[in-house]
Amino acid sequence: MVQLKILGLTFSQVQTGAYALILAEEGGSRRIPIIIGTPEAQSIAIYLEKLQPPRPLTHDFFIAFAQNMNVRIKHIYIHSYIDGIFHSQVIFETEERTFAMDARTSDAIALAIRCDAPIFIDEDIMNEAGILMEDDTWPDEETPVEKKNNNSFESMKIEDLQRKLKEAIAREDFEKASFIRDLIHKKTNK
Repeated sequence: MVQLKILGLTFSQVQTGAYALILAEEGGSRRIPIIIGTPEAQSIAIYLEKLQPPRPLTHDFFIAFAQNMNVRIKHIYIHSYIDGIFHSQVIFETEERTFAMDARTSDAIALAIRCDAPIFIDEDIMNEAGILMEDDTWPDEETPVEKKNNNSFESMKIEDLQRKLKEAIAREDFEKASFIRDLIHKKTNK
C-alpha cells in the first residue's frame, strides 16, 4: 500500500460540473487525480480551508456519530480501479473488532480528513493511474469562481469582504467563501 496526502482540488477538465481531487504519494512524485462531485468537493474544501459552516455537514455528522459510538476510522484504502472509477473502503476500529465498509472514494476522503485517518492506495493502482510529477504542485488554474468574482471583489474594502464572507458562509456557498477568505488574506498580507 502507498500512503497518500491531499494536494488540492481543481475544476475537472474532463467532466463538466465536477472537480478533480489531487492526491500525492507521501515521499514520492506520483499523483492521482480523482473526479468527484460538487457536494463532496465542497465538504473537503470546507475542512481544508478551516471554514465553519453554520450547521454540521453530513460528513461532520457521521464523524460525530461514530465518535459517540466509540468507533474510529483507522484508515482509508483505495483498493480497485475499474472503468476509470476508484473503489474504496473505510476501515473502522472498535475495542472489539476491526471491519471494513465500501464507500465512494470522495466520501471516504472527506471522512478521513476530519479524523486525521491516513489514506492508502494499492500499489498496482498507483502504478496504473498515477501521474509522475516533478514536485508538490499541480497545474495552477484559475477556477471559474475566481474568474467570475475577481473583478467585483478585488476593489472591495476588507470590511466589505468580511461581510460578504459571512454572508457566503451563512448561505453555505463555501466555494465563494473560500475565494473571499483568500482575497482577504492576500489584501491583509501585502
